Parts: sequence; C-alpha cells; structure tokens
Amino acid sequence: MKMWIAAIVVVLAVALGVVWSQTQERQVSLVVSGGTVVTMDAGGRVIANGAVAIDGADILAVGTADAIRRQFRGAETIEAAGQVVMPGLINTHTHAPMVLYRGLADDLALMDWLTKYIFPAEAKTVSPEFVRAGTRLAALEMIQSGTTTYTDMYYFEEEIARETKAAGLRGVLGQTIIQFPVADAKTPAEGLQRTEAFITAFKGDPLITPAVAPHAMYTLDGPTLIAARQLAQRHGVPTIIHLAETRDELQGAEKTHNASPVGYLDTLGFLGPGVLGAHGVWVSEPEIAILKARGVGVSHNPESNMKLASGTAPVTGYLRAGVPVGLGTDGAASNNDLDMFEAMRIASFLHKLQTGDPTALGAKTALAMGTIGGARALGMDRHIGSLEPGKRADLIVVSMRAARQAPMYDPVSHLVYTTRGDDVQTTIVHGKVLMRDRRMLTLDEAAVLNEARQWSEKVRAAVRQ
Repeated sequence: MKMWIAAIVVVLAVALGVVWSQTQERQVSLVVSGGTVVTMDAGGRVIANGAVAIDGADILAVGTADAIRRQFRGAETIEAAGQVVMPGLINTHTHAPMVLYRGLADDLALMDWLTKYIFPAEAKTVSPEFVRAGTRLAALEMIQSGTTTYTDMYYFEEEIARETKAAGLRGVLGQTIIQFPVADAKTPAEGLQRTEAFITAFKGDPLITPAVAPHAMYTLDGPTLIAARQLAQRHGVPTIIHLAETRDELQGAEKTHNASPVGYLDTLGFLGPGVLGAHGVWVSEPEIAILKARGVGVSHNPESNMKLASGTAPVTGYLRAGVPVGLGTDGAASNNDLDMFEAMRIASFLHKLQTGDPTALGAKTALAMGTIGGARALGMDRHIGSLEPGKRADLIVVSMRAARQAPMYDPVSHLVYTTRGDDVQTTIVHGKVLMRDRRMLTLDEAAVLNEARQWSEKVRAAVRQ
C-alpha cells in the first residue's frame, strides 16, 4: 500500500513539474517591449504593441508584448511605448575618422576636393592619434543616430577597429591600399602587408569583420588590384572599393584601359562575391548585369553624390536586376554627417526626381536599403538587418513623440520621410545597450567632443601651412 502511495506521489509530482515548466517564464538578458516593432523580415511584419526578447548577443523571439511577456522575463526591460523598435541601420560606406574634416572644404568637384584639400590635409594630419579621435567622434554620432553596423575604408584601420569595439559598434572595416605614399604605408606592397596583419588580428571577432580595401581602379595599378582581391579571397573576407563614382573616372578608364571601370575590373577577374562597390554611379545596364552575375553588392551614397555633383546612381536598375544595394553616408567630409535616416529620405526623393516617377524608391524600399538591403550587400543578412529569432540583437528604439511625427498612420513612412537621427532614443548592438534614453553608456560624450574640437585647431593650423 505504501508503495502505491509513493508511486502516486511521484506521478503527481512529475505532472505538476511538467505543468510548472510549461508555464514558467524563461529568464533572458533583455526584453524591449511595448513599441511598434518594424521587423524588416521577409513578410514585412509590423507588430503594434510588440516586443523583442534578447538573450546575450542574440534575438530569441519577436512577437506581441503579451506573447513575449508570457514566455520571457528579462533581467532588464526597456519600455518602448509610443516608439518604434526596428533593426539598427547599416551604413555601407564611410571613412569614419574623416569626421574631423567635416566642413573643411565644400562646394567642389570630387577630384578638386580630393587633390587640392583632402589629400594634402591627410598628408599633414593623419596619425594613429588622429584616427582614434576621429573614430570616437564618428562612433558617437552613429550610435546617437541609430547606426549599429558601419563599413569603413581608411588608414590605421587597426586603431579604428579597437575604438569601434570599445564603443560597442559592429564594423566591416577595410584597410586602405593606395598607389602613393600615405600615413600608414609608403608603398602598395606595404599596404598589402598591413592589411594581412590587420585581417589576422581581427578575423573571427564578434564585432569586427576585417576587409581589404583597394581604394579605386584609378589610384591602383592592375597587379595591385589583383593582389588585393586575391588577399581577400585567401582569407575569406570582404573586398571594398570605390567604383565608377564620377564621369571623370569613367572617361579616364576608357582612355587608359579602353574599358569602363566595371569592365576593366571584370577583365582583371576582380569582381565576384564578397566585393562591395561604393557609389556605382556611372554604370550601364549591361554592366549592371555583370555586377549581378558576379554577385557584387553596391553601396549607394546619394548625399555625397549630390553634393559633389558626381551623378545619380542607377539604383532602380540595380533593384530591378536583383543587385543587392545598401545605403551609405560616405565620409562626413563630403556629406557632412553620418545620419542614415537622412540618407534614406534623400535616396527616396532623389530617385523620384531622377526618374520622374513618384512611386520610385518608396518608403518601404528605402527602409530596406538602410537595413536588410545593406546586410545583403555586405553578405551578412543571415546575421543582421532584420528582427528575427537567431539573428544578432542589433536594434534601435525611435521616438515618435515630436510634433512633426503626429499623427502617425504608417510607421514605415514616418521612419523614412519624417524621422531624424536625433529621434533615436536607445541603441543596442550584439545585445549590449550602447545608449539608453539618449544617455551614452560606452563613450564619454563631453570628452569625445572636446577632443574633436582640439583636433580641429590642429587641422586648421596644418592646412594653413
């Protein structure tokens, strides 16, 4: 009899345990709850009163606030009522330290801007210390305006990587290789050596993806371009290059190589998966087909292209052909900011005007280019670019409380046509909160700004010499 009683007790205990385990909330590191969740997933889900459950670096679940509340209990909770929760923005082309040249030279054509102002200023001022200060300022601006991943191309890229990690941002960072002597390499061969050392130091890092960044086809000879591409292929890392940015570049390529920039790079065997072409303005329809066939991604930089009068990239043609296209700000020396909300809005307006079609590059498409489209262009869409279980927890919370944002009928429209970078309240990368309610948690804002102002005096003095 005692044995039967004991057996019944065991069965009841097991049954009660099963029920308890089925109703128990799972402990997770962070829950962002109560906002309108714009997922940017394949179905384009927008969840009113939604929530995102995060554990460590990863998203565990995305759903209604009630459903997430029943399943998960966050060690930390961020209430997002009255706000939009969305994937962090992905800036597919910039030169982070060049924020220290912001406004140094304006209203010029690209080659005049480069050869008469920027290259001389860089020759006199670029150093590891300059790069660190500039990267901290760029990181501050990007975190405050909702960028969670950025693609860079500059000198002393190992310093940029260290500062990027310290700030908590995700970076696809390319060490520049260029034909003439620069601050960190006197020859292209030395640039290639530095690049390989950089790759070795950061390959496999959870936040930093090292890349090879041959500057452009007009600043490098054929053997160096081939060597740079082979280096990237050998290590399985991205290749970043300025591509067909100006009419001068196109005409120079045709004169020197009897081919367009795209055609010339293709004859070298340079184009292929893992290549990101920045700008891609002067590209014909047949060349768009080549880029699609080779698996090349494109970074569209509408503000820089407009300001430098470089031309209008055939973005609608890229999209029709299925070429993955992301958005970039370019460096703040030619934009003059790193606000990706502005980049999305300008991209949409530019292509409506350029095509004469008000339906061209609508809000949904522009928002995709700033998020999942950028991830695809970088070959990183399995990990970032949308709010989905299993992806990295890179997301932002955007206020919709400003007078210009009332009323809100369509959150996607508001994000592209109304929102500004300073509407971002909270920025999270790899599950870590970098800014909460506009308060920076990984950078000393006052110190970063003070350092930038000190550098501006050094730059001013250098360019006067």
